[in-house]
This record gives sequence, C-alpha cells and structure tokens, in this order.
Amino acid sequence: MIIAGPCSVESEAQILATAQALARIPEVKMLRGGIWKPRTRPEAFEGRGEEGLVWLREAKQATGLPTATEVATPEHVELALKYEVDALWIGARTVVNPFSVQQLAEALKGVDIPVFIKNPVSPDLKLWIGAFERFQKVGLTQLVAVHRGFSYYKDSPYRNFPMWEIPIELTQRLNVPIITDVSHICGNREMLQATAQKALDLATDGLMIECHNNPDAALTDAQQQITPEALGELLSHLTFRSKVTGSVESDLAGLRGEIDDIDAELLQLLARRMEVSERIGDYKKLNNVTVVQMDRWKQILADHIAVGDSLGLDRELVNAVFEAIHQASIRRQSEILEDGTNQ
Repeated sequence: MIIAGPCSVESEAQILATAQALARIPEVKMLRGGIWKPRTRPEAFEGRGEEGLVWLREAKQATGLPTATEVATPEHVELALKYEVDALWIGARTVVNPFSVQQLAEALKGVDIPVFIKNPVSPDLKLWIGAFERFQKVGLTQLVAVHRGFSYYKDSPYRNFPMWEIPIELTQRLNVPIITDVSHICGNREMLQATAQKALDLATDGLMIECHNNPDAALTDAQQQITPEALGELLSHLTFRSKVTGSVESDLAGLRGEIDDIDAELLQLLARRMEVSERIGDYKKLNNVTVVQMDRWKQILADHIAVGDSLGLDRELVNAVFEAIHQASIRRQSEILEDGTNQ
C-alpha cells in the first residue's frame, strides 16, 4: 500500500490538484492530509481544521481515493467521522501520552475503521505496544503500525533515526501490518529513494510519502515533500519484494538493518573519541608531554582484551581494533604537537 498526500491540507485548490495527480498513479491507494497539525511553536501554521475536512471529502469524491488524517482528541475523531474520513492515524506526539491514547480509543469504541498508530517519538517499544493494546481492548481490529523514526540526540543524516530493529521487533510481537513513513524518517527529499527501498527490503507492508502539488510553497515540512510526478518516478525505481517467498531474506534484512544502526553508532562514538584525543594532544603540547605513553597504553590494551574475553570477543579482533584506534590518535596528536593546530 502506498499512502500519499500533503503534510497539511492548505486550500481547496491545493488538495484537489494534488489528489487528482496522485489518482493517476496506480500504486497510490490512499490520500493522506493533515487537518490539525501539532506544532512546536504556537505561531506556526496549525492546520485548517473543519474547513480542511470539507476539502478532503471533496478530493475523495473527485478521485475515489479513500482518505486518512491524524487525530489527537475525541473532538477530532467526531469531526473526521462526520466528514467521512476512511482511516485515522495517531501521531507520534500523541502516542507518548497514554491518557490521550485511551481517550481516542474510547472515542472510537464500536467504530469499524482502520487506525494507523505511529511509533512514539522516543524509542520506547513498550509504549508503542501499549497504544495497540488500548485500541484492541475497546474492540478495534483494523490496526496498522506506522514507522516514522525516532528522535535521536546525536547528529544524524535523518530527521528521525530509523532504528529499524524496533519496528521489526514490533511486528514479531504483534500480528499487525506496518507502513513506513519515509518522509518523516528522512526529513528531506534526497534520501527518500534509498530509505524507501530499504524499508521495502525489510518487508514493510507499504509506504507513507508526503506529496504536494507545489512543495516549495508548502506551509509545513516543505523540504520533505515531493510532487506527485516525483513520486511516480520514485516508485518506478523501487524493487517491491514478496513477503511470502522471501521470509529468510527478510529476516536477514532485519538483522542487516540492525547492524547498520550499530555501525552508525560506532562511527559516532569513534568521532567523539577522536575529539577527546585531540584535546589530550592540546594538553600535551601546552605542558610539553610526549605523545606516546607506552606503559599506560599496554595496560589499557590488556584491560580491553580482558573485557573482550568476558564478552566472548576474539582477542585478535579486540587487539586489531584498538591498535588501529591508538595509531590514529598518535598521528593526530603528533600533528598537533608539530603545527599547533586545534581542529
């Protein structure tokens, strides 16, 4: 399933033009559009509200595409149902609050409608599972997970770090389909293609991609939205894999995704280590201390190898890794002592 549409429903002309263009793409099965936008700052555009629902219904009638929008309060639910929205999603900022999730679940009790539940902004699998359990307890059965990435305290090329191992574990624990919201993971257009393909390789059941007839003029998240024409081009270059015959490959892909995330963290830790090593080089230059302290290094390496033994790691691997790191630190500190630069 491909779900596409603008981050925000901004005007009647905008949503109709976008929807009509998306309807010409066979893979697009549902039109998304934000009506109420939870923003960090109160002066930012926060959606058109009920007026936007009128336009969203017009787009549905004009194209035949079923519609989906985000709800955050019982009042949102009531209005969305009044204007015949076909599916609802619960946003990442709402999922973090069990009180809000419970209120939404109660508001939907007895309503037969698909509910898409985005992961919470924090990488908390139990919180995500708890949201599903609240909707299940009131009798809702058409539940779908939406992976939109997680807030990450370190520098990352992603707007929201994917942490692929978390949605993979969710699908192992819950028998629910999962859609990957690549727009919110990436935060930019340039990474959409590669991230969408990786999501498909990891056996996601579909993609959510933000599309706007004029992305650069969008009132929200302009940098991550693409035109319907660009979406068609993106989809034409994706490889869609079968989940039925590729169970072994999908399992491997999940593990590979986990390794990719670990490797990314390793690189960030290495960068931090080199920063500290540079500061040590500055201190040695200031205090006229030699770069190599061999006795200290031998003790550090012995300690690392001992810890590695306790973790079941090969001694040669531990020795090779830390020797390489040590040599890199020596080279950098030597440069600092020679030229006095502090980069």
